[in-house]
Amino acid sequence: MDNRRDKALEIFSNHMHCSQAVLAAFSKECGITEEQAFRLGSCFGSGMRKGQVCGACTGALMVLGLMYGETRLGDPEERSRSNLLNDMMMERFKEKNGSCLCNEILGYDITTPEGIKTVREKGLFSSVCPKMVVNATDILEEIIKDRD
Repeated sequence: MDNRRDKALEIFSNHMHCSQAVLAAFSKECGITEEQAFRLGSCFGSGMRKGQVCGACTGALMVLGLMYGETRLGDPEERSRSNLLNDMMMERFKEKNGSCLCNEILGYDITTPEGIKTVREKGLFSSVCPKMVVNATDILEEIIKDRD
């Protein structure tokens, strides 16, 4: 198994969103290309640019959906499995990081010009966000390992 954590960090360090980095690191297992992962994850960075659920966490949820998500209309077992995996990811991410919300993790409202300016000045996108990519990747690998 290649090191998905390092791959996700490398992608993130090349100016891709956290959501793209996490999803692309698992693209092979998800049955999609890296380019497709970049496209799919492109609108989810910075909590969908609204400071909502961290893009690293969202990228991990996309991986879980592609690997274990619902495929049959109205199948309650598949719905239950998807809900369980979603809850596991969100709870573990929040436990590890104190929140799932980008604004809370960064400590500033990135939807305001003042907030984004402060986050950039303090270098939080380059000091905090890589940790979120690592944490999301590690949690995701744990969940996958437990499923297999």
